Amino acid sequence: MIFNKFLPALMAFSIFTSALTLIAPISLAQQQTRQGDQKSSDGSTGVVRIRNLFGTEIVNQSNREKDKNDISSTKRGAEMLIDLREEMRKFVQSISVFARSNNPNFAIVVKDGLELLVKRDIIDETRISPARTYMRSLDGILAEGLFDNNGTNSKQNLSDRQRRLLSRADTAHKNGIKVFTLDIGEGRATIDNVFARASTYGYVSLVSSNPFTDISSLPTYPKRPFNENPNSVIALDQVKNFIVISNSQPFGREDQFTLALHGNNYDMVVVDVFHNRMPLSHRAIETLKYKKIGTKRLVLAMMDLGAAASYAYYWKNNWRQGYPEWLDMPLRGDPDRFNVKYWHPGWQQIINGDNNSYIYGLIAQGFDGVVISGVEAFKFFEAGGQEETD
Repeated sequence: MIFNKFLPALMAFSIFTSALTLIAPISLAQQQTRQGDQKSSDGSTGVVRIRNLFGTEIVNQSNREKDKNDISSTKRGAEMLIDLREEMRKFVQSISVFARSNNPNFAIVVKDGLELLVKRDIIDETRISPARTYMRSLDGILAEGLFDNNGTNSKQNLSDRQRRLLSRADTAHKNGIKVFTLDIGEGRATIDNVFARASTYGYVSLVSSNPFTDISSLPTYPKRPFNENPNSVIALDQVKNFIVISNSQPFGREDQFTLALHGNNYDMVVVDVFHNRMPLSHRAIETLKYKKIGTKRLVLAMMDLGAAASYAYYWKNNWRQGYPEWLDMPLRGDPDRFNVKYWHPGWQQIINGDNNSYIYGLIAQGFDGVVISGVEAFKFFEAGGQEETD
């Protein structure tokens, strides 16, 4: 099986460093995004004009085999319109289709990007409608910062941003999508307040002292999960509580990490695929799938669509900004991660579509699902490279 690179139980952990075969380098030409067709990310249809990009037939290509190494049809210097939001929806939808073709029960959860849940009319941007095809590809959403975390929030003093996000989350909830929330804060009052607020909406909440990408410890309060559930959890709609560990290094060895997480009764665990630079073993993932009480729970992996990391297993030594051509500028404050032109077949090939892909590795390794981050990468390109997402 090709994705033995992701299976340390079958091969040594060096599997990931031996890497996926990427499409051949295409061009070193710097691609520019022009703002002439842009509006604010809160009220935009998402359509922008891209200069010096490969042709329309390649951008919207569903059959990547047609153009892995050949861009002879490219019109250099030509301009074209790209609906950046729709391209992100299509990317997530393709991941969902591929994942479920391999495991029909594989859960797809998207972090943030709540604006993708609706589409704006091209003529009248005040008119919105549900993005139904996109929503049908999702099992859940994880919204960070949905509730005010200062312990004093109420429905009467919501910010405009919170009202908008809550409206989008409500759209998801009404369409059968499980809604999880993550707020940053500390202290019993804050945690109790967020839990109470989330419960009124029917959402499952978590409060952490750190953002999603830097959670390295178990909650200290409450000592036992809210809505602790003794039953086995085999589907996302059964989840009543969850934890996220995006940095497992402080836990020590892999066995110490898995046993620490095994020692609680959370219904769902979200973890980074890697522990101390090595992918979690199949045995470790199986250990995580059981609560302390002995019943089953879900284990989901983290995956970023919007940025490529120079420390990731797929990275090549000769890569740099502009090479491959889908690799854009580094993120401000995090120069080891690069924005990516996520609609480009070269990047999508790494993430999805065959037995060499990242998503296939998660399935083969035994994860129950994935939490997809980076879907707000469209904002970076809508703003002409001026706005970045984590």
